[in-house]
Amino acid sequence: MAEEQTHCGVVAVIGAPNAGKSTLVNALVGQKVAITSPKAQTTRARLLGVALLNETQIVLADTPGIFAPRRRLDRAMVSAAWEGAEAADAILLVVDSVKLRRHELEPLLETLANRKERKLLVLNKVDISKKDALLLLAQDLNEKADFDEVFFVSAMTGDGVPELKARLGEMMPVGPWLYPEDQVSDASERLLAAEITREQLYRQLREELPYDSAVRPEAYRQNDDGSVEIRQQIVVGRDTQKAIVLGKGGSRIKAIGEAARQELSELLGQKVHLFLHVKVEENWAENREFYEVLGLDWVK
Repeated sequence: MAEEQTHCGVVAVIGAPNAGKSTLVNALVGQKVAITSPKAQTTRARLLGVALLNETQIVLADTPGIFAPRRRLDRAMVSAAWEGAEAADAILLVVDSVKLRRHELEPLLETLANRKERKLLVLNKVDISKKDALLLLAQDLNEKADFDEVFFVSAMTGDGVPELKARLGEMMPVGPWLYPEDQVSDASERLLAAEITREQLYRQLREELPYDSAVRPEAYRQNDDGSVEIRQQIVVGRDTQKAIVLGKGGSRIKAIGEAARQELSELLGQKVHLFLHVKVEENWAENREFYEVLGLDWVK
């Protein structure tokens, strides 16, 4: 493939928490690269997804949702989100057209109004929105940040995603690809495995388990028989949370492990042996090691 024929660029995907950014990145890539959950602030680190369109590689920076930060972890996440927009060839602002989250959207629009990058507004969840309201919303947001283009999509059903992907492909500059053809993410398999387990924690425990939980990768070993052995630690802040994760007779952690193992087996294309244990660590969010694992900066 001659270098002059290839195109490659970076697109920053930003928005308020739970706008559907990760679901959109997965839809653009064509397979799962980012975890999703009904819980806000699921994405913690800036994760790159790689989408291909003919001779064009579109590198998508799926950023954490931008919100008013309170704790050190929050500040690191917001910092990573804006870092993902630095030097991007385009910025996508993804907006949940049903739950607008205006208080989190307004500061974003103010900042974007002064950005020089090409800006695209993506109104998500159009499959469950009224058309007239969508058009008014698009006009209102466009007046505040002067977007180059507006797209109406449903990341969940795929409506409008091919059109958005085609337009992004046209916007990418000439240049060599940054990643091999078969690579869909910059996340290591070890980190992706931890993220899959964390997704199951959120999905199965919902409101029972606070946002203050993490999954720490411990071991990731390829076995001679073609299977992989993965060991992970689920970290919570209090003993009461440990009891919730374990469940009666260990039933809850077994269900979380089984669901994560099945998904990982499909994703990796090999048999997975997944071992989970729970650790109570009161101030884990103040532990510098977690930031290194997640690829976040230590923000004071």
